Amino acid sequence: MIHSFYRFFALFAILAALTGCDPGRVYEEHQAIREGIWNVRDKKEFRTEINDLATSYNVYLDIRNDRDYPYSNLFLFMDTEYPGGKISRDTVELTLADYDGRWLGSGTGSVKFSRFLFRKDVKFRERGKYRFLFEQAMRINELHGIRDIGIRIEKQK
Repeated sequence: MIHSFYRFFALFAILAALTGCDPGRVYEEHQAIREGIWNVRDKKEFRTEINDLATSYNVYLDIRNDRDYPYSNLFLFMDTEYPGGKISRDTVELTLADYDGRWLGSGTGSVKFSRFLFRKDVKFRERGKYRFLFEQAMRINELHGIRDIGIRIEKQK
């Protein structure tokens, strides 16, 4: 009994060390899309603070979609608000399936996870709070099959 407790504890410690350490990650957050239906008026907002201006960063966009998603790509509007108040807007196209309709993301079952390198080697020019605002830009009011969206900022290796 005691031997199995130590074995379980050792396994738990190893798993925690492997999954808990992510020294490159500066910020990562995901937000669920209610019932997998992304309304055109439902904007997803992420806020983080950047203070290290000497470091280069990579910015990733994460999407989880299911089988109900009817398209091979996803168009997004992404607004970035800088600490000084300036706002820039990007139109982003993310490819979720190949030409034959096979999902490109990882995962088993009906939900697929895709991570896209949005910007590489980014140098933030202002210290302070950044706001990222996403809205679906697919020209329909209710977009079915998107489960969540996320953003990850990590130090470039």
